[in-house]
Amino acid sequence: MSVVIILMSASLFVAIIFLVSFLWAVKNEQFDDTYTPSLRILNDDNNNNVKLKDGVGE
Repeated sequence: MSVVIILMSASLFVAIIFLVSFLWAVKNEQFDDTYTPSLRILNDDNNNNVKLKDGVGE
């Protein structure tokens, strides 16, 4: 019976950690910008120009 109490308290502790982490992320606006990360792959050409100027990309 004591194992069940230990497992319940451990799982409650882990759940509280995840809840606090999620609330911290929401409070610090980690989920506000969902559009820009999908456009970053389209701006990948800027990195190629830098490599060509250095002669590394050739």
